Amino acid sequence: MSSGMETERASPRFADIDLWDPADILDCMIEAEFAAVGAVRAARLAIEQAARAMEERLAHRGRLIYAGAGTSGRLAVQDGAELVPTFGWPEERLLLLIAGGHEALSRSIEGAEDDVAQVVQFMDRHGVNSDDALVVVAASGTTPFAVEALREGKRRGALTIGIANNQDTPVLTESHCPIWLDTGSEVIAGSTRLKAGTAQKITLNALSSLLMIRLGKVHAGLMVDVRATNEKLLRRSERILNRLTGCNVSDAREALKLARGNLKIAALVLKGCERSEAERLLTESGQNLRKAFSNLPLRRNF
Repeated sequence: MSSGMETERASPRFADIDLWDPADILDCMIEAEFAAVGAVRAARLAIEQAARAMEERLAHRGRLIYAGAGTSGRLAVQDGAELVPTFGWPEERLLLLIAGGHEALSRSIEGAEDDVAQVVQFMDRHGVNSDDALVVVAASGTTPFAVEALREGKRRGALTIGIANNQDTPVLTESHCPIWLDTGSEVIAGSTRLKAGTAQKITLNALSSLLMIRLGKVHAGLMVDVRATNEKLLRRSERILNRLTGCNVSDAREALKLARGNLKIAALVLKGCERSEAERLLTESGQNLRKAFSNLPLRRNF
């Protein structure tokens, strides 16, 4: 496999794409998205290895950090931000770093991907260290901002996960856990918001979701650390408690109030525990609800 910049290569196949019928253009672009899925499947072992390494680093302490520039940075930051409401990941254990800062989430910031000084300032301010796990995403694998983030995080002892779409590039070769997504050239040359971006999104979804499952934030396929921050999520919490314990809506709501919104504690309360006992069981089980259920007194077991 060539180590060149495949994501920038113009394919002769699409040289006249602007003359094609719209239906043919769409067929071609959708076909490319299937190739993105295939690239992620080919990288599944690397994704698993990265998740296992992150689990070891983050099981009891440390922060999860995402970094990137442009489309890759926006995808990375989006994945990180969604872990808080979906899995109850603590906000104080999440750091999001995108070239150009908050403004770059909604518009392109000129020259931001070359501003490596921003990386050092961020790492200094937050005291990035060996307890942390850093996910760096860059389609090219050479973006100065992303490369500097990886190098600086690694220098400070953080576990580094590099996700890139070009082989043998610094984001991959210098990371502890490289994830190469072999998506090749784009229908529109260099437009990595297309299938390269799709492959990155799938990878980030898979990586973080696997990590959250391994950390006990999913039980029986349910989001048992979800935060009921709005009416929709409150309804979801009630449905989850119904699935886990067979309770009705009224009892689920009362249990959630008693548990101050902590769904795991509410589930144990509905199984007959006092709040203090539920907290103890969860602490002893490392916040793993399945283990906590298995440690219930026999009269409360399934």
